[in-house]
Amino acid sequence: MRTIDGYRCLKRIRDLTTPKYAFDENKDLDEQKKIIGEKFIELLGFEKIKENDCPKRVEIESTVQKDGYKQIRFVFESEREHFVPAYLLIPDNIPEGKKLPVAIVLQGHSSGFHLSINEPKNEEEAAYAKDRAAIAVQAVDNGFIALAIEQRGMGENKPEKDRFCWRDSTLALMLGRTIIAERVWDISKAIDCLYDFPQCDTDKILVTGGSGGGTATYYAACYDKRIKLAVPVCAFCSYKASIMEPMHCFCNYIPNAYLYFEMQDLAALIAPTEMIVVTGALDDIFPLHGVEDGYETVKKIYKKAGCEDKCELIVTPKGHYWCVDIIWEAITKRAKKMGWF
Repeated sequence: MRTIDGYRCLKRIRDLTTPKYAFDENKDLDEQKKIIGEKFIELLGFEKIKENDCPKRVEIESTVQKDGYKQIRFVFESEREHFVPAYLLIPDNIPEGKKLPVAIVLQGHSSGFHLSINEPKNEEEAAYAKDRAAIAVQAVDNGFIALAIEQRGMGENKPEKDRFCWRDSTLALMLGRTIIAERVWDISKAIDCLYDFPQCDTDKILVTGGSGGGTATYYAACYDKRIKLAVPVCAFCSYKASIMEPMHCFCNYIPNAYLYFEMQDLAALIAPTEMIVVTGALDDIFPLHGVEDGYETVKKIYKKAGCEDKCELIVTPKGHYWCVDIIWEAITKRAKKMGWF
């Protein structure tokens, strides 16, 4: 009997496809940036989101003194009828007139951004948050002001009983948007809010996160040049080896993307922004071979841009895991090199 395999046809088409705007080191970089950038904006649906834009509105809900920092909870309206909860952690004893760099930290698929500020709701969350998820507190410990925001379809922004962020992801697709563009839009609007807090140095903005937070980090760096250091963790990988192989959450998919670009080609929109790509040697959903293959293109792009020293690949010995010490050592080393500390 003939073997039936519904995936085989699509895999063959994928393997025969070369993205139309794949980076070419023999072509002009600025022209490639323009073409890729326009397609990026179109496919992710940013224009549809922009149609629902609204004036900045920030509502502070609480201020709590913690051990070594002040924690401010506020909500901002990123587009009409969408409100984003956020926590700003400001270290104590900042000298008068001094500003600190800001780390925008993004949870991946988890129970919510309350883990970022190390406020677990049960014992299971506490075990998870301690080493892997309390990234806002980690940022403060490393000299940053931290801004944690709840991503669309996660935590407080997740529809009740929804699995991951499937309802929001699929509804966005039906409306000519993508949830990843909505998340990036919220990050950009969160940066707007930082100007309301005088302690924040808005010329020194880091964005980082793991897994889904790393994906949002990478695309945000493509979109908003106010981000000066991007550190996607366990998220960067060629589409061919990752998003188009093992099953991922719907929020990772961009309609028609592979017809035009690979994930690594989008680095043309990031350079010369400083970037540290962190991956796990044992990551089974963002496999190392796909990361390394993709990163070869990233290196060529940064070299073409005349800034090959501004990108770096770090491979941890673990899998799909936030390796606290390795990540923050790399961030602080890079931030010092940039003159932030």
